[in-house]
Amino acid sequence: MVKNSRVKRILLAKPGLCGHDRGISVVAMMLRDAGMEVIYTGLHQISEAIVKTAIQEGVDFIGLNCMTDNHMTICPRIINLLRKEGADIPIVLGGIIPEEDRPSLIEMGIVAIFGQASTSKEIVNFFQSYERK
Repeated sequence: MVKNSRVKRILLAKPGLCGHDRGISVVAMMLRDAGMEVIYTGLHQISEAIVKTAIQEGVDFIGLNCMTDNHMTICPRIINLLRKEGADIPIVLGGIIPEEDRPSLIEMGIVAIFGQASTSKEIVNFFQSYERK
C-alpha cells in the first residue's frame, strides 16, 4: 500500500473547562516540527465548535486533550456530531485517561489514545503512519 505523502492536517482542541494546556501545546509544536499542519483551537472549546472547525478546515484528524474526567461525555458527543454531519474524521485522544475507560473509547471510535507516558516519537509515528481501514 502506498502511503499518502500529502501534509497531514490536524485539529487540536481542548474541550471543556480544563485550563491545562502545556501538554497540547507541546504536542502541537512536535507535530508541526515533524512537518504536519496543526490548527490549535485553544482552551474551553465546545463540541459543536470543534466539529464545525474540523469540517471547515478539511482536517485529517481531530486531536482532543482531556485532563479532567470529561472524556466519556465529550468523545461520544463529538463522534455523534461528526456522524450527523457525514464527516469521517478520525479522533485521537490525549491526556489523563484511566485504563478502564480505554476499551470503551476505542470501541466507540477513538483511533488512538496517548497518555502522560507517551513519547514524542510514538505520537509523531502514529500520525505519520496512520492509514484508514
